[in-house]
Amino acid sequence: MEISDKSWVVTLILAIFLPVHRFYVGKIGTGILYLITFGGFGIWYIIDIVMIILDKFTDKEGRKLKK
Repeated sequence: MEISDKSWVVTLILAIFLPVHRFYVGKIGTGILYLITFGGFGIWYIIDIVMIILDKFTDKEGRKLKK
């Protein structure tokens, strides 16, 4: 599997403090939806944080984030 040029740590920090991590990894459409629904009313927010921590979150090309 290919590795993204996007950083795992930066993605996690953006997800926790400024929920714009989806824009950072290139997922613009879901990033807009994420902001409009306030992170899926908190559920999507928690799922994304867990997926980033477990190294299951990918960039828009499906590549794993760089550690």
